[in-house]
Amino acid sequence: MTFAFCSPILIYGDTMIMLTKKQHALLQFIKDFIEKYGYAPTYREIAQHFNLHSVATVHKHIKALAAREKIKKQYNHKRSLELVEPETILRVVELPLLGFIAAGKPIEAIQVDESFQLPESMVNGKEAYVLKVRGDSMIEEHIQDGDYVIIEKRNYAQNGEMIVALLHDSEVTLKRIYFENNKVRLQPGNPSLSPLIIEPDALQIQGIVIGIMRKYK
Repeated sequence: MTFAFCSPILIYGDTMIMLTKKQHALLQFIKDFIEKYGYAPTYREIAQHFNLHSVATVHKHIKALAAREKIKKQYNHKRSLELVEPETILRVVELPLLGFIAAGKPIEAIQVDESFQLPESMVNGKEAYVLKVRGDSMIEEHIQDGDYVIIEKRNYAQNGEMIVALLHDSEVTLKRIYFENNKVRLQPGNPSLSPLIIEPDALQIQGIVIGIMRKYK
């Protein structure tokens, strides 16, 4: 099953309509004019900028730009031009949901047959996966029971990072990691709970949290 928590992907056709050099220059002038003055230039102002003797040539280029959906024009208005915002292609990646992770007492993470489609920018080419949170020990980190955490897969962490910790080769938990002398402190985000103090040999880092998702019903 695939859950999509992002905008739809926009797919374009195989044909790409190109602008001529004059059309591109005219479009850029309109954009710059609107940015400077807050309103569109008139046809005569465009003609004067490009040293055109007739606004008929401006009409021709405006018609071509409108046909290519670069601008819109309103009739019977002196300043009738309006820019058309380009659509954005959103690239996505599909990340597996590898099961549940405890934000409290450690529980086993069990792989399930689900995945998420996320914006590529959230991952930036890193190997990643998703876990569903159970428990409320990270509530002060704004992670609630039922949230999904995006995990960058790696076996090391910096002091203070939020990690997926594999304990004793069997249990997985979500905590912030702190290296203190010869021990490791796994700190919950809930003042009512005590941290886990463990030997470094008892811990394997399986990734760090790089994002949080919440599904609203």
